[in-house]
Amino acid sequence: MILIIDCGSNKTKHIEQIVYEFIDTKGVSLMDFEEEILDGIQGVILSGAPLLITEIDTTPYQEKMKWILTTKIPVLGICFGHQLIGLLHGAFGNRMREDRDWQTIEAMEDCDLFNRLPNEFQMMQDHCEAISIPPGFRLMASSDACINEAMKHGEKPLFGVQFHPEVSGNHGAVLLENFVKVCTSQIQA
Repeated sequence: MILIIDCGSNKTKHIEQIVYEFIDTKGVSLMDFEEEILDGIQGVILSGAPLLITEIDTTPYQEKMKWILTTKIPVLGICFGHQLIGLLHGAFGNRMREDRDWQTIEAMEDCDLFNRLPNEFQMMQDHCEAISIPPGFRLMASSDACINEAMKHGEKPLFGVQFHPEVSGNHGAVLLENFVKVCTSQIQA
């Protein structure tokens, strides 16, 4: 089962619809999340949010998600979820040109999320902020609009994508299916 943590995005329902095609899902809002919910969960997806990390105090959100620092459960952060993972690991955020359109994403390295995708693929953007690459993470994909389009932790199945695969058609569905495959192939201790 995949837990989808809804950070307030109007796109969360699209994540649920796509992922449910491959595996059962369970949803919870970010502020209702408790660590006990993780029992029996094979993977977690953090959605986007209508929040700007450069304009709010992210401490309450980081406190809710600090379990990510020690978990072995695969986690995928999308947009705000990606930024939150980065902030937890020492990244910093900055404002950028608004990007609310299709963007060509270039894979920089092989990554399980990009299996069956071409080296360059289109994904929908909906953001005006970006994060640096935090210590311990590798840059996995970039675009002309944003350097850190995708990142992966060097030792754990912890991923972040700045773009929105849930509203990016076939390529986005393939990426989400790839994440489900990462989750279902993990040996749970």
